[in-house]
Amino acid sequence: MENFKTSADVLFILLGAIMILAMHAGFAFLELGTVRRKNQVNALVKILCDFAMSTLAYFFIGYGIAYGVNFFAGAETLIAKSGYDLVKFFFLLTFAAAIPAIVSGGIAERARFNPQLAATFLLVGFVYPFFEGIAWNQAYGIQAWLLASFGAEFHDFAGSVVVHAVGGWIGLAAVLMLGARSGRYHKDGGIAGGHPPSSIPFLALGAWILIVGWFGFNVMSAQTLEKVSGLVAMNSLMAMVGGTLIALFMGKNDPGFVHNGPLAGLVAVCAGSDLMHPLGALVTGGVAGGLFVVMFTITQNRWKIDDVLGVWPLHGLCGAWGGIAAGIFGAQALGGMGGVSFMSQLVGTVLGIVIALAGGFAVYGGLKAAVGIRLDAEEEYNGADLTIHQISASPERETNW
Repeated sequence: MENFKTSADVLFILLGAIMILAMHAGFAFLELGTVRRKNQVNALVKILCDFAMSTLAYFFIGYGIAYGVNFFAGAETLIAKSGYDLVKFFFLLTFAAAIPAIVSGGIAERARFNPQLAATFLLVGFVYPFFEGIAWNQAYGIQAWLLASFGAEFHDFAGSVVVHAVGGWIGLAAVLMLGARSGRYHKDGGIAGGHPPSSIPFLALGAWILIVGWFGFNVMSAQTLEKVSGLVAMNSLMAMVGGTLIALFMGKNDPGFVHNGPLAGLVAVCAGSDLMHPLGALVTGGVAGGLFVVMFTITQNRWKIDDVLGVWPLHGLCGAWGGIAAGIFGAQALGGMGGVSFMSQLVGTVLGIVIALAGGFAVYGGLKAAVGIRLDAEEEYNGADLTIHQISASPERETNW
């Protein structure tokens, strides 16, 4: 029976890894549908190559930093427990690789390709696993200090802060280091060009792939079959619905907001999806949907920060809200499971943001100074597809941007 249980756990976490791997197609199509046609090929190539680079960085460096584990032993050793430790790595890799996939959407249409691959290696190899180890592997005694100080550790079941907030705040640093796309804003600060999405159907496809995969992202974070909880699935569903409807209402039927609303809700519910009552998850997702609409608009129009897909509002802010929301709606007084502290959630969330900003500015600032991270004006005008890949998404329509 023990062998059967181990094999079942291997299959369970492997299916989760495959579902999250599929989410990277969602990242790709969400970006492809949002950017202009002359940058669609680049969106697809970036997500795939970033995943490959993430795998190397996490295998050789990042996983060891986060968990103190490496795979430099014979295959006869690695096959122990039916290879559970190997598929656990695969599962956690798909989380780590979400960091550059998130950043990719913010820096779209004007970032150089090879420096972004270098940034991916540094972020997944060093920055992300540093905080991952703190949150999920008791590194540096911070969780023990939170437990002693506030009565509970920082709780992030599926990565609202560890993955999404960290990715979103790194993305903000990258966007600020890059600057806005050419022609996006007038020199006097006015908005020059709206740059509408090139394909709402592809944008919607990307959102749907992400939504479906998210149930692997959240539910399979249990990591073993005996710990699986239907509450996580229900809370994910309710947060997704709340985010969708509030974004629909506040975004005034805009399809871009409608399809990012469920993602905002799912980002926010990750942390407390195993603790909240479904009504708490519904509110958490609804707040996230509204937060995305409001902050995307302010970021683009008032602050003139050209975050193409809105990765900072979507992942950075909604992820931070999710970390804090776990400390609110996870409490027994609001129908939650308890065992969580608002102050621990607040401190852990702020720590994640600080590490992400410091790492993001260090990586992108260093690369900007060393090799440059932005396409020149002519390359940007021609588009990343022709400049970097020498082909457009629709060669027969090459002149129709």
